[in-house]
Amino acid sequence: MPSAASTPPWNVHRLPRADGSVFLVTGGNAGIGYFVAEQLSATGATVVLGSRNPAKAEAAMASIRARVADARVRAVLLDLADLPSLPSAVDSLGVERLDAVVHNAGVALDDPPRSTTTAGHELMFGTNHLGHFALTHWLMPLLSAAPSARVVTVGSFAAKSERLDLDDLQSRADYRPKRTYGRSKLAQMYFGLELDRRLRAADSTVESVVVHPGGALDSLTPARPPVHMRTTGARLRAAPAALLVQGKHAGAWPAVRGVLDPGVRGGRIWGPRVFGLRGEPRSEQVWNHLSDTSVAARLWDASCDLTGVDPAALIAGGTRSRAR
Repeated sequence: MPSAASTPPWNVHRLPRADGSVFLVTGGNAGIGYFVAEQLSATGATVVLGSRNPAKAEAAMASIRARVADARVRAVLLDLADLPSLPSAVDSLGVERLDAVVHNAGVALDDPPRSTTTAGHELMFGTNHLGHFALTHWLMPLLSAAPSARVVTVGSFAAKSERLDLDDLQSRADYRPKRTYGRSKLAQMYFGLELDRRLRAADSTVESVVVHPGGALDSLTPARPPVHMRTTGARLRAAPAALLVQGKHAGAWPAVRGVLDPGVRGGRIWGPRVFGLRGEPRSEQVWNHLSDTSVAARLWDASCDLTGVDPAALIAGGTRSRAR
């Protein structure tokens, strides 16, 4: 990737080349993850879709190849709700280094009842946060082997109004689907920021970047059949909303910038320019509640206990100084 000093102003429609790089996108077969994968594929990089559904992954790869000439895209079976399966999923990548992982996959339930993973963790918290936490642990040797790798964690604007209950991370006492989802994404964002602090303390060459897509609606998203279908009626009904929010293709922009822009650093949040809801990606101040490092540290310790792994234990110190 180009150096920060030689990089022109960021343009979402004119991405820098990344030939020779390898990027993993979790949940890259649908939604924002699909568009992250499609856009990264246009840079010449090898893009790996992490998906628990092989048929959907095949459809996503076919769609990308139809739109991106000479796309280097493939898939691995990845189920973040199944923690014991993650080491073999990482082995199946078959690479000696990984230049970036985009922690995008997520489960969002609209209605009760409360569901759990096979390990007994609440499904949204267990998949969205704990799955990515454990995956980072197993990926860290591959990330550390790259010259300047990125861990890009995709949070949610919905997390801005939520607060973690460290005594009820699994939503056993009070389960409400939308709130539990928002808290699972908030936990991801705490993790991304805490990972950045631990990477910097270890003088690692790996960066941890936290992004969010703003308001990203299916109805404002361009069609990618069979991955995403959009009717003319739905597009027309959603037109007024385009003043405030955007489609999932644009919701992918902060994550793509987080992967490719050498000027991006951790310790801040990257989201849409206009009120954090729509527009090109830019840096914004960390939300006040996300600045609480004691909450982040306690969440990290709880996540280690729940997953049985600690990503910090595998952080390899970098030998090059990093401009901050």
